[in-house]
Amino acid sequence: MNWVEVNGTSLRYELTGAGDTTLVLVHEMGGTLESWDACVPAFNNSRKVLRYDTRGAGQSEKIKGKVTWDQMAGDLGALLDAAGITGKVSIAGIAVGAAIAMHYAVKNPDRVAALVLHGPATGVGGDRRQATLDRAAAVEAGGMRGVVETSLAASYPPVVRHDPEMFRQFRARWLANDPESFAAINRMLAEQEITNELSQVKCPTLVTAGRHDSLRAPAVIAPMAAQIPGAQFLELNSGHFASMQTPGIMAQAVHYFLHALGQ
Repeated sequence: MNWVEVNGTSLRYELTGAGDTTLVLVHEMGGTLESWDACVPAFNNSRKVLRYDTRGAGQSEKIKGKVTWDQMAGDLGALLDAAGITGKVSIAGIAVGAAIAMHYAVKNPDRVAALVLHGPATGVGGDRRQATLDRAAAVEAGGMRGVVETSLAASYPPVVRHDPEMFRQFRARWLANDPESFAAINRMLAEQEITNELSQVKCPTLVTAGRHDSLRAPAVIAPMAAQIPGAQFLELNSGHFASMQTPGIMAQAVHYFLHALGQ
């Protein structure tokens, strides 16, 4: 593991594999770069793989106050520069990580070859906005333990708890999140809607959704995919955290889509 100070924050990252192409992996809100552990072996035999703890997550620097999509995408770009990666990259992301990938691709079309977006969380609106703000306040007031049961019941339901040890470790790691940073990401989702950017994506894109994901269900994600010019949509027999719940299915979807593109 390595750490680097870029874009006004400190990020933990890992660069592995070898090849002419690079795949960047962006984890979900509440996750870390380890969220991709079970998928990486399927990726790094033919390409370089860069993954990192996003701002506020894992062992990266924590968030004080507000955070923006521009900052999150700026972190990604600055990390690529710091790692010496100059060509176009492919990016795969989960939920908020997928939205960071999408936003970066829109702002930097000359640096992105392809996207894989699983359940992209590009913001919340309507009746979900207040609930998201309330969740942020609850986490700040009572810590992660106060919301863990309701959160994981929706995002990691029993039907996708195929590996009890994986779920045990995920739950323990989730509880270790920094409440202030987690709250800041929730407020970003509630206050900064970027769904309108889907139509601005220029690169080949695969959008996936988990059949058992009640947070970002296929019925929600399929219309989002339709807004991206030329995008493919695939429903996976998985949940919200597909890279952990069904790593084989997620890795296969990413690998075959990118392989067909020469990435």
